Amino acid sequence: MGGDGGGRAGRVTAGLPAVLAVDGGNSKTDVALVAADGSLLGTATGPGMRSATALNKWLGDMAGLVETVQKQAGRAGLPLAAHLSACVANADLPEEEEVLAAALLELGWSTTVTAANDTFAVLRAGLDSADSPADTTPWGVAVTCGAGINCVGVAPDGRTTRFLSLGMISGDWGGGHGLGSEALWHAVRAEDGRGPATALTGAVAAHFGVPTVTDVTLGIHLGKIQEYALIGLAPVLLAVAREGDPVAAGLVRRQSAEVACMALTAMRRLGLEGLATPVVLGGGLLMSGDPLLTAGVKQEIADGAPHATVRIVDVPPIAGAALLGLDQAGLAATAEPRLRAAYRSAAGTAGAAGAVSNGAHKLTHTGPAGGTERS
Repeated sequence: MGGDGGGRAGRVTAGLPAVLAVDGGNSKTDVALVAADGSLLGTATGPGMRSATALNKWLGDMAGLVETVQKQAGRAGLPLAAHLSACVANADLPEEEEVLAAALLELGWSTTVTAANDTFAVLRAGLDSADSPADTTPWGVAVTCGAGINCVGVAPDGRTTRFLSLGMISGDWGGGHGLGSEALWHAVRAEDGRGPATALTGAVAAHFGVPTVTDVTLGIHLGKIQEYALIGLAPVLLAVAREGDPVAAGLVRRQSAEVACMALTAMRRLGLEGLATPVVLGGGLLMSGDPLLTAGVKQEIADGAPHATVRIVDVPPIAGAALLGLDQAGLAATAEPRLRAAYRSAAGTAGAAGAVSNGAHKLTHTGPAGGTERS
């Protein structure tokens, strides 16, 4: 699944860990060094990559993360791993995946490299190879709804389908930033009388610690509040919807419909709508487990593809990136259980679902001028 930039890892070089895995989101990047038996030898987390034009800076940050996992593993010299499996946000086009793979291969961290969009990592994280027949590519559809929204589908015969997912210019709607913007839009109109009353008005102002929603708008306009901080309104919107506010609930239902629409369209493109297709949900919004959002997605998908099975990922996308690398090396069948157990154990130790530092993502907000997200 995904790009094939530096060639396939047909075997594991003697003495080297099997995979150096990378999951690069908008807000943060996770790195893991994985042995041939699925053991985690080292993990690190650092800054994300906001756009494809920021590749060089991101690679500089990556160097520090790779050094960290190398020290944790007690290894010296390069290459560090037989194969590097990188799944990165903003690698949306084949040519962007090729540039990314070439740049990573040149750094000498591994003998081979594959690069793909980070949605492929979410899909693989939600698919257990034990569910697939022997010698069959793990297949299904994944929708990631974090800062933005994206979708990928893989058929049993290896065919793939995906969307541009470049935002409004490519027909996308929603995600954490999109919902945050909608929350502000409705709150402003309710406050000035152009729209229906909604509890979002007070909730949005309170979230930013200002008296009125107008203060939020002016704060963004004057540069006192970062426009990207609107992503912090997504959990606020979900909470207001759960309390029964009709405006907020309508936005959540629209997001459910959009997630299902992408999944069903991917299934139709690949001829999977009549099969027991696994539909994997990932990203901060979907992993939050919000009941209204989740129930809406499941109902819409059940209506359009009754045999499909919907699941929310229970290991972080970095595990999916590592599993893709283990697939390439022919090691997933034996290594996957140990790797999944390691990440599930880490999530359990951390407490709240998805709140582990090494890869699971949740939408949070760090204050009036900031925010973290997952795309």
